[in-house]
Amino acid sequence: MSSLRTHDDSWDIATSVGSTAVMVAAARAAETDRIDPLIQDPYAKVLVAGAGSGVWEFMLDDSFQAKVAEVDPEVAAIFEHMGSYQAVRTHFFDSYFADAVAAGIRQVVILASGLDSRAYRLQWPAGTVVYEIDQPKVLEYKAARLAENGTLPSVRRHEVAVDLRFDWPKALQDEGFDAEAPTAWLAEGLLMYLPADAQDRLFEQITALSAAGSRVAVETVGVQADERRAQMRERFERIADTFDMGDTLDVADLMYNDPDRADVAQWLDAHGWRSSMVTSHDEMRRLGRWVLPQEFSDDDAFSSFVTSERLP
Repeated sequence: MSSLRTHDDSWDIATSVGSTAVMVAAARAAETDRIDPLIQDPYAKVLVAGAGSGVWEFMLDDSFQAKVAEVDPEVAAIFEHMGSYQAVRTHFFDSYFADAVAAGIRQVVILASGLDSRAYRLQWPAGTVVYEIDQPKVLEYKAARLAENGTLPSVRRHEVAVDLRFDWPKALQDEGFDAEAPTAWLAEGLLMYLPADAQDRLFEQITALSAAGSRVAVETVGVQADERRAQMRERFERIADTFDMGDTLDVADLMYNDPDRADVAQWLDAHGWRSSMVTSHDEMRRLGRWVLPQEFSDDDAFSSFVTSERLP
């Protein structure tokens, strides 16, 4: 289990799980600046800029990866791979939403939305409503940063300021969510921050709120061997010391490495859904973004992307 998490912890945008949202936004910003980007997020830099100093500053430095390569080429490749992973993940779930609205779904729920900007950067059909659920301080930060820059959502957007460990279904319905209408749900960058029992409860709640024809897309949790994780932690710490990166957060310390965690696709299939799954490394290879050597090709160490449809 995680060493830094407690059952009642909370965070703002610069601490704990909140800081991971800034790192993901930085990855989207870096991808947007590439010559051949998989996704376009014109708001990512704005969202990162107000978060203060942190490792995300190095993620936006075009020269940083080359400097790391001089010290440890394998770590530099891993940094590149991590950025590509975020781009591929974003691309996959952007496509999921495009397919969902093309099928007629007009109600969207983004769980633990963090600095997700899809309500601003994607094109949504008329009549669509997007609900974003996250900690109050995270939602406040995002809304303030985008408002300061004159950015308006491209869809009717509702903030649901509640911790997912509390009664979020009630908070969601209080904002106007209609449990009788098909919904497109997204759990991206979330499950790794939940213990096994909370993951099960989350999908029980989603199922209870999902009309027939609803869809859910999920990023599952990869499992890396403890020995390999310790080795990489040591190497990352050496890089952090070399480049004076300060006290860098090991994201793995925020995650629940729970051996009892259910297989998402199997759980959904057993509870009234029909699922399909693609491994993240297969998706990365399909899009030409896999850069790691063969010894990193262990399926279990990487996440999968699961999409499911609620059966009648």
